Amino acid sequence: MGDQGPLAEYLQACRARLHPDDVGLPTRGERRRVPGLRREEVAGLAGVSASYYIRLEQGQSVNASDEVIDSIARALLLDDAELEHLRVLARPARRRAVKRPPAERVDPVTEQLLAGLGEMPAIVLGRRTDVLAWNRAGHAFFAGHLDIEAPGRPADRPNMARLVFLDAHTRELYPQWPPKARAVVGNLRVTAGRHPEDTELSTLIGELATHSAEFATLWADHRVLTCTATEYPMRHPLVGDLTVHQQTLSLAHAVDQTLVVVTAEAGSSSRAALTLLTAALCDA
Repeated sequence: MGDQGPLAEYLQACRARLHPDDVGLPTRGERRRVPGLRREEVAGLAGVSASYYIRLEQGQSVNASDEVIDSIARALLLDDAELEHLRVLARPARRRAVKRPPAERVDPVTEQLLAGLGEMPAIVLGRRTDVLAWNRAGHAFFAGHLDIEAPGRPADRPNMARLVFLDAHTRELYPQWPPKARAVVGNLRVTAGRHPEDTELSTLIGELATHSAEFATLWADHRVLTCTATEYPMRHPLVGDLTVHQQTLSLAHAVDQTLVVVTAEAGSSSRAALTLLTAALCDA
C-alpha cells in the first residue's frame, strides 16, 4: 500500500473492501480495474471535496475534524470499533522520546481478583498480549505445556499472539482457528493505532509477519476488532472437546491490561469438562 502513514493506509484498505452496490451507487455494468470504491465516490458519499479526501489518502493531511472523520466512517460503513480506530489514527501524533517502556506488572488488586476466580480459567494480558499472570486453571487450560512460573519472569513471559500463530499446541486448541486468528490480529491493530511509538509492539508484529504468512495476510487487511465476549469450540488435550465463552474485561485500575476469563454454560458437558480439568489440577 505504500508508506503514506497509518491513516492513509487504513482509508485505502476500508475503501478497497467496498463495492458500489454496498453503498447504493450505480455501476452501469462497468468493469473496474481495481476492487473497491473510487476515492471520488467516497468523498461524495462523505460530503467532502474529492481533493481533500485524496490528500487524506496520500498522507498529506492528518488534521481532519471529528465531523469529517465521522462522515467518512459512515461512507465506508465502519462499525463502532472501526470508527474509533479511524479517530485514533486521525489525531495528530505527538512526538515522544523513544525509550524502553518499563516491564508490565500485575498489581495486588488484580492478583486478588485472579485468585478469587478459583476454578474458572483466567489470564491477565498486557498491552502486547504478553501473559502477565494466570491462575492454575488458566495455565492448564491455555498453556499447560509451558512453565507455570513463566509469567513472573518478564524475559520468559508467553505472548498470546505468538502462541496463537507460532505454537502448535495452542493452534490445536482451536478447531476453528481462523476466527481466533482474526481476533488476535484485529486487537493488535487497535493497540498499534493507540501506541504507534511502542517499538516492542512493532518488533512483535514484524516477527509474526516474518514467521507466519497467515499473520502477514491478516495484518495487511487492516481489519480491527475489539475483544469482548466470544464463543469458541475448543479441543483440550486433557478434557477433550468443549465450547466456552472467552470474556475479555478491561481492568479499570491497570491501563492497557485485560483479564480473559473462560466460562461454560451451566449444566453443559463443557462445564463438566472444565470441572474435570480443575479436579485434575487438585490431583496433580
